[in-house]
Amino acid sequence: MINFRQILKVKTMLMVTIGSVSFAQNPLIRDQFTADPSARVFGDRVYVFPSHDILATEGKGRKDWFCMEDYHVFSSANLTDWTDHGMIVEQNKVPWVKPNSYSMWAPDCIERNGKYYFYFPSVPKDTINFKRGFTVGVAIANKPEGPYVPESEPIKGVRGIDPNVFIDKDGQAYLYWSGGNIFVAKLKENMVELDSEVKTLENLPEKGLKEGPYMFERNGIYYLTYPHVENKIERLEYATANNPLGPFKVAGVIMDESPTGCWTNHHSIIEFKKEWYLFYHHNDLSPQFDKARSIRADYLHFNPDGSIQKVIPTLRGVGITKATDQIQIDRYSELSKEVSISFLDNQNSFKGWKSTFNQAGGWIQYNAVDFGQKKLKSVVVKALSEKGGVLQIRTKGINQQIIAEVIIPKNSNWTEIKSPLLKTQSGVQNLFVTSKNDNQIEVDWIKFE
Repeated sequence: MINFRQILKVKTMLMVTIGSVSFAQNPLIRDQFTADPSARVFGDRVYVFPSHDILATEGKGRKDWFCMEDYHVFSSANLTDWTDHGMIVEQNKVPWVKPNSYSMWAPDCIERNGKYYFYFPSVPKDTINFKRGFTVGVAIANKPEGPYVPESEPIKGVRGIDPNVFIDKDGQAYLYWSGGNIFVAKLKENMVELDSEVKTLENLPEKGLKEGPYMFERNGIYYLTYPHVENKIERLEYATANNPLGPFKVAGVIMDESPTGCWTNHHSIIEFKKEWYLFYHHNDLSPQFDKARSIRADYLHFNPDGSIQKVIPTLRGVGITKATDQIQIDRYSELSKEVSISFLDNQNSFKGWKSTFNQAGGWIQYNAVDFGQKKLKSVVVKALSEKGGVLQIRTKGINQQIIAEVIIPKNSNWTEIKSPLLKTQSGVQNLFVTSKNDNQIEVDWIKFE
């Protein structure tokens, strides 16, 4: 069982500083909890604006419930190396937000005329009933990483959560949000006031919770995407129309319910460098408590008719990993039944995972490793094995030529073992790590030098 008080203590000690870099697959961020990712392409980088789950403690939030007090923004040029630009909005520094309400839920951000508008829901100061009290405010910046200055009042006429902003090709901006149903209204040019009556979107599923709308357009089709509780927990669905206001027609499922029971999912969809991506969340770092979540990303594909192919969640995620970085093979593309994945430290899940090879022939496949053009000469494996063992490293396929054989010495402590490469590699390769004997071997990471 994970000790969440210990996690909180360690998290406080390792608090992320502005400009820090995280090397990640799925989940993307591994030094704090993140959820509800709103991904946006600004310039040549992807910026992700998630909510920030923390663990409620005595006098700080509601026990066993969502607890959020601020927002960070992260960015990446390659979807592999993520920079935390630090806190951009804090609950007790927003004039209209109820102090210590810990209700800074799913946000969104968009650029217009050189300014960046960050939309976030929370509970106003005059609210007595939290359940019905949410509204949406805006903070404005000159750069996507901030600093952001919150408006003194929330947007008039909006009651609900999960704001999403869409600017159509004609320049008209729309605000979508949820609260029992999904709503939409036009925004004025100033992006902080409604410019129409609020419309309830119809023809969506009547039963089950709907929330978290995210609108995008592709080839003249407008996609309204949203989490929906069709059965017991949320799955991601979508509906289509020929304009941003509908009428919409339910079209299908983007991602099925979590196989491990994470009750919520919340997402965004972007195109970046001619590829489409789905950003979403899961409780990877907190498997026993699904109110502490972590953001993920996977590739998204369309059929010729514009329908969306269902996304199967992966641990490998997206992006290319440099061979000279620490390759976390526990974020695998595929693995055999002889290999298991577990936390390095059950008291501090932020330390990540390890791969355990339990029998001869056990293997892990990790795709898209870039060896570049330089001739790398050795591989380093951080591992431990009580009885010692041998790992073989291959590229291209499990039956291809071995590029390294690493002898793991008998040791009960983590050790970095360096071995020469038997064959040099270049370009992007799929990596395979296999065990040669039945002795148990635990691996944290591997890298090439």
